[in-house]
Amino acid sequence: MAVFNRDSADEVSRGARAIVVRADVHGPERRDSDARLEEARGLALAIGIDVRAAQAFRVRDRKPATLFGSGQVDQIATLARMEEAELVIVDNALSPVQQSNLEKATETKVIDRTGLILEIFGERAATNEGRLQVELAHLDYQAGRLVRSWTHLERQRGGFGFLGGPGETQIEADRRMIRDRMAKIRRELDQVTKTRGLHRARRQRAPWPVIALVGYTNAGKSTLFNRMTGAAVMAEDLLFATLDPTMRQIALPGLDKAILSDTVGFVSDLPTQLIAAFRATLEEVLSADLIVHVRDIAHPDSDAQRDDVMDVLGELGIAGEGAFEAGEGEEPPPIIEAWNKLDLLDEDAATLARETATRRSDVVVLSALTGEGVDDLQRAVSARLTAGAQIHRLHVPLADGAAMAWLHEHGEVIGSSAEGEDMLVDVRLSDSALARFLKRRGN
Repeated sequence: MAVFNRDSADEVSRGARAIVVRADVHGPERRDSDARLEEARGLALAIGIDVRAAQAFRVRDRKPATLFGSGQVDQIATLARMEEAELVIVDNALSPVQQSNLEKATETKVIDRTGLILEIFGERAATNEGRLQVELAHLDYQAGRLVRSWTHLERQRGGFGFLGGPGETQIEADRRMIRDRMAKIRRELDQVTKTRGLHRARRQRAPWPVIALVGYTNAGKSTLFNRMTGAAVMAEDLLFATLDPTMRQIALPGLDKAILSDTVGFVSDLPTQLIAAFRATLEEVLSADLIVHVRDIAHPDSDAQRDDVMDVLGELGIAGEGAFEAGEGEEPPPIIEAWNKLDLLDEDAATLARETATRRSDVVVLSALTGEGVDDLQRAVSARLTAGAQIHRLHVPLADGAAMAWLHEHGEVIGSSAEGEDMLVDVRLSDSALARFLKRRGN
């Protein structure tokens, strides 16, 4: 058994033996305890931790020193010894004092939910921007934990050190180093934000709408993204399989070109440090013309996951009261719900989901894995994006078959009739499509 030593430099890494515990605090909960515990297990498995056991404890009042009651702390320590755990993962937010006391009581390294999520993000960040955002969030989180006697800045290694050993510097030096590093990262991210803003402005000048996929982690966003674009974005049955945003061009009915954006998945109790650090990335959602909220309709906590996603969107100013207060009068982008994983529902549940979708204009039922319903989603997205299109009467030379093909591809041809050497065409086009057609003709 690995005994925790505050002065040890031993590292706990992939394959580490761990137990997951959770305090179910008395009061209303969005999701049931088993589902939350299973999600916490999934978060640990996402970075290769060997979860030996998982248990929830009913807590009437949060204990300032340990979160759990004294008897429950003893049970956690016993469970850790029985499973020869090197790590105790607490699926709650812990104060530095609570974390330190639990480490002493269990003689095992302890990390909380925030630390675990940050560790996952640290491992998954693939771009320079993603790595900077995660490091900023990590430093912000770590800065509040310098009061712990055994850890300051973690040693340099592959990730950001939540599962690594303690460093050697003094608290004040650590704080100064953290402040300096955070300031440097913010300057670098400001530059990235400006560059992203220029790219966004360039896209907005182009007549192509942007569609953002959002949703709870593992809801199937990347699978749907790959299905709609033919791309090969990482799509696994894994929490936070996608971290860095990806954009691809797609064609939709009545629209020759649109931009589809795959974004990082949300999760309940997403650390505030991450929301702040990833705001520049998530602003891609804010500037979208349409949001497709991908939901795992087969998940027992699908409704609770929806609420969690809407909470994060609310923090970004996209949904809820006060949305777009700082948006210079802009209207928030409309939202379509894509009820995914239809293939995992039994026949009765699938029938009910389809019936519900027929009564709601903002819901499409589909399976990104099998492709069922994806065409329906594309038509719904196109209809929403072209809702402001108007019918225009255009004269097209009979000999200009390419122009007629263009109108059929980019708009909805309502009717046509011959008039001399021209075709008189009634076609529904968006303003941008009409402008492109007239430019094509040299008007």
